[in-house]
Amino acid sequence: MTPLTLKRIVKVWLPLAASWLLMGTELPMLSAFVARLVHPEINLAAYGGIVFPIALIVEAPVIMLLAASTALSKDWASYQKLRTYMLLSGVLLTSLHLLIALTPAYYFVVNGMLGAPPEIVEPARLGLIIMTPWTWTIAYRRLNQGVMIRFGHSNIIGIGTGVRLGMDLLVLTIGYLLKLPGIVVATSAVAAGVTIEAIYIGIRVQPLLRTELKPASVVEPALSYRAFAAFYIPLVMTSLLTLLIQPMGSAALGRMPLALESLAVWPVVSGFIFMLRSTGVAFNEVVVALVDEPLSPKALRRFTTILSTVTTGFILLIAVTPLSRIWLQDISALSPSLTVLARNGLW
Repeated sequence: MTPLTLKRIVKVWLPLAASWLLMGTELPMLSAFVARLVHPEINLAAYGGIVFPIALIVEAPVIMLLAASTALSKDWASYQKLRTYMLLSGVLLTSLHLLIALTPAYYFVVNGMLGAPPEIVEPARLGLIIMTPWTWTIAYRRLNQGVMIRFGHSNIIGIGTGVRLGMDLLVLTIGYLLKLPGIVVATSAVAAGVTIEAIYIGIRVQPLLRTELKPASVVEPALSYRAFAAFYIPLVMTSLLTLLIQPMGSAALGRMPLALESLAVWPVVSGFIFMLRSTGVAFNEVVVALVDEPLSPKALRRFTTILSTVTTGFILLIAVTPLSRIWLQDISALSPSLTVLARNGLW
């Protein structure tokens, strides 16, 4: 059997990396628009310090559906089990999202746990309500993107991300022209973007389900819910622990000096870092897709070394040179004082 090569890894990784890189531009784009609207510190802090961290934690049980679907959607029966999990978790997690946003539980989470500055509490609650479609649409999209990767159609994922960003830009532009509150503009753009992307992926996956997944050979033994849980729970815990940095960071910053200013630059800095490391995030799905190929560990480790060296070097280049000021002040529209704070955060 032919061993796995770097060329083969790059072929699988490139469209996924392009998709994640495009996705990584979303938060910096949102921040740049919000920073140009009224009360930028309050609205940036409301989104980055409350709305985004809560939304991420709520969606944690479904974010790894992409990896699970890539690995397990080998036949129609397996896909149906994954789809059942997606539907059930989507309903339960969306209900949890609404429970937090619409009930007194919101104040327990935001005031008691996150310790948010008072001026961002109510704007963030409105933003969280607008973000209600977030979890279910992401669960649906990631389930079906896994099928696309499994059957060699990962290029569609990049197109879907482009559709999402196009909708983001449209809503952001309309909100900017109408001079709407920044938190309304940002969350409306995200909600519209993830919804239109889910619709696009749902349309594009239908032919693949009919012509490639349904005729696929039946897997023996059949995937059981116990086997799915054994595979998926470690992935959920990994994503949950990774995503906890957002609310933990918000809770810490909200209790420190310059809380409002720090929370305002938090989404700008974290969004910029995520954009730069998004090509590495995409590698997760590459490993899932290729780990069973001959001699894969050696080739995958070699690619990991190259990718991590290049991305880390690029982040250092930005931090060391005036490029950080250009990005933070000229492009992201932070004030001079916030730019200094963000540059320290970037280091």
